[in-house]
Amino acid sequence: MFGENILHDLILKNKKKCQMGTVANYIPGLDRAEKEDLGVCIIKSDNQIFASGNYKQKFTIQSISKPLVLLLAIIDNGEDYVFSKIGMEPTGDAFNSIKKLETCIHHKPFNPMINAGAIAVSSMIKGNNSDEKFERIIKFIEKISENPELEYDHEIYSGEKRTGNRNRSMAYFMKNDNIIEGEVEEALDVYFKQCSILITAMDLARIGLFLSKDGVLSTGERVISERAAKIAKSLMITCGMYDGSGEFAVKVGFPSKSGVGGGILSSVPGKMGIGVYGPALDQKGNSIGGYAILEDISKLMSLSIF
Repeated sequence: MFGENILHDLILKNKKKCQMGTVANYIPGLDRAEKEDLGVCIIKSDNQIFASGNYKQKFTIQSISKPLVLLLAIIDNGEDYVFSKIGMEPTGDAFNSIKKLETCIHHKPFNPMINAGAIAVSSMIKGNNSDEKFERIIKFIEKISENPELEYDHEIYSGEKRTGNRNRSMAYFMKNDNIIEGEVEEALDVYFKQCSILITAMDLARIGLFLSKDGVLSTGERVISERAAKIAKSLMITCGMYDGSGEFAVKVGFPSKSGVGGGILSSVPGKMGIGVYGPALDQKGNSIGGYAILEDISKLMSLSIF
């Protein structure tokens, strides 16, 4: 019987792997994280919750926001419009690479899970200004995480905005090619702020469960279409773990999205949501301890969708 004692053992087993990773420091404030922190939360379809370790520790959502804001952009604009501006294919490049914007024929970002694509998605959110757009994003994430008290880390937001010159260069390049139609700095402000939303592994597990139910909350309320949920999960399985997505699909085998804050959001279709937190990252930007725990859970519970 799978339970919290097993999760506790997995935390102890994989904690030592965190020593091999590095806490992100290219965004001011991220290096405050404790390298050995590791937590996991599982919420099953019957709402049973199993958790262990630092699963209540708050951290910034970073790139895990990308599939969530994509869902809101689809609500606001429709699938056809969104994907007229952004592709659906993995790149094989780092998440912050700029080279394919110029070298590919259509000049649009390859997918919404890389920085360029996510900035373009943020520019599509409806609102009169960046504050209104961000407010709609955080309210949407509050709804699907069933946590009405989310906030953002102002220090990390300010640091991202101050140092995000590579992201800024991508955004202006896309503006030149009409991928971004509004104001560039407004889109960037929304993007930097959404990445700074504070969240826990339990919040991620709740979002993962929401996706596993194809857009339905634990209350039974449908928030997004089944189609939109499937789009998000498809892109998570092919592009969600940066340029390590293929290996992750082989070793773990269910839709997931990582962030350099140390979190991983996972959704096992029809079964459960899983959230993990471990700020020690591998060279591709994925949580080393979190990845290892997900691999163990997948094997123990035979969760791979393949």
